[in-house]
Amino acid sequence: MTTARTATADARTRRLNVRTFGKLALAAVAMFGFGYAMIPIYKSICEVTGANSLTKRDEDAAAFARNTQVDASRTVTVEFDANVRGTWLFKPERRTLDVHPGELVTVTYELANTRGQPVTGHAIPSYAPSRAAQYFRKIECFCFSQQTLAANETRRFPVVFVLDPNMPKDVNTITLSYTFFEVAGQLGAVRQGQLGVAPQGQLGVVPPAGERGG
Repeated sequence: MTTARTATADARTRRLNVRTFGKLALAAVAMFGFGYAMIPIYKSICEVTGANSLTKRDEDAAAFARNTQVDASRTVTVEFDANVRGTWLFKPERRTLDVHPGELVTVTYELANTRGQPVTGHAIPSYAPSRAAQYFRKIECFCFSQQTLAANETRRFPVVFVLDPNMPKDVNTITLSYTFFEVAGQLGAVRQGQLGVAPQGQLGVVPPAGERGG
């Protein structure tokens, strides 16, 4: 009788081990597949949030700038803002600039890596009012790609843009705000859960200096 009970217990243990192994194997396969699936998921999230459109290079902007006349009768104040997610120091060289629609404009942002090791990041722009985004044509911008800075490196990045003269007449002030995210490969921004967001007053933001550009 004892031998029979022992055999039955052993059989149950073997069945339990087989089921457990099967579940673990299935979980491993699922996780492996999920890792490959994350890249298209990342791209889909970027499309839904609009982050891709905000950081995508405007291939027609340079030609547009060359063939657009400056509207000297109108002036728009552009305000520049900088925010960070990570151990960066990030600021615009100037806070405001008065711009004529159709005028080619260059401003500069300064970015510093405060770590003792290389760090990669990506800047996501936002605009206020949001409808101004489609009229803000960037020819050159560091936001078009990820940027890697060496340990304790400081770098200055130009932003070259032109405002479309067809912008609604009631838009007299535009705020261009960049949030610089520290990323770990393509998925870092998604892990941050902050795509397309440019909050104010974050750590590392240089406070407004009350500057006014002419």
